[in-house]
Formats: sequence, structure tokens, C-alpha cells
Amino acid sequence: MSLISQVFGDEIFDPFLSMVNKCPVLNTPTDWKETLDAHVFVFDLPGLKKEEVKVEVTDGRVLQISGERNEEEKDEKSKDRKDRFHRVERFRGKFLRRFRLPENAKTDEVKASMENGVLKVTIPKHEVQKPPKKVIQIEGN
Repeated sequence: MSLISQVFGDEIFDPFLSMVNKCPVLNTPTDWKETLDAHVFVFDLPGLKKEEVKVEVTDGRVLQISGERNEEEKDEKSKDRKDRFHRVERFRGKFLRRFRLPENAKTDEVKASMENGVLKVTIPKHEVQKPPKKVIQIEGN
């Protein structure tokens, strides 16, 4: 029997999964897609209410999502006895995600909605004017 299985039993040890569960950045899965009209961010925040999440645009073009997952409150029945966790994998504590937005993001028109623990942030886009091409004359023979 290997040392790992002696220490962890029948559980499959995955150091990456262990790191993900302890890291507030990796434990807040996020999708960012760009459509023709907007940048759309989708954050998985299970168990959180919209009042527990903060959506901000800072430094001009940085989308910042923050909040805190608090520990579960003990119910009246469990106060008298000593509960013992066999496993704690869900992240608790503060989290913060930041994304530098491209120049075409209309940061003054950001909209956010939350349903069933999924936060959706939509940032409309505007046309960015490209600088005109300038032809450079080549000198010499």
C-alpha cells in the first residue's frame, strides 16, 4: 500500500483540487465572453445573496467583484454537542476577482444581476476609433 493511500485512505489525492478549494481566486469560477455588443462575465457564487457581493469598476477600467462567504451558523440543536467535520472543502472567507477591461468597454453602463448563486455582469461596448494609417516614405536609392 502506498504512503499516500495510507495517509488519505481511499480518497484520490489531487494537489490541484486541494489548491483550488483553498484559493479564493480559483474557487470563484468565472466565464468572460465577448459578444458583438458587450462583455459578459458570469461568476459562480453558490450560497451567496446579492447583498453579500460587491460589483465595482475601479481605476477607470478594472472590474472588481468581491464578497465574503461566512461560516455556517450552528443551529440550536448542535450547540449542545460537539459537531465534528470529516471534510471541509467549501471555501469560506473573503474573495476578490479583478479584470482589466478593454478600451471598448462602456464602464458607465455596467449592469449586474444575480439568480440562484450566479452573478452576471454585462458591460456594453462602444466602437473604438482606430488611428489612421500613415504612409512613411522610404529614403535612399
